[in-house]
Amino acid sequence: MSHSPIDASIRENLETYFRDLHGTDPNALYDMVIKAVERPLLDVVMQKAEGNQSRAAEWLGINRNTLRRKLVEHKLID
Repeated sequence: MSHSPIDASIRENLETYFRDLHGTDPNALYDMVIKAVERPLLDVVMQKAEGNQSRAAEWLGINRNTLRRKLVEHKLID
């Protein structure tokens, strides 16, 4: 099965993460990965949308209010 470049990158980074744990159990892995992916996703999409939150929300398939909340949460806007 072929994986997308993003999928392959995430898999590679997760393998490295687990290898670096040296057998220690991970903690809050889901939240860590979501935060690591969500911030750059929002940042790049907002740049490509030239700061237009309505357009960015549409591209992301989320509500504009949800986008705004996430932008504030990730300190991408005040």
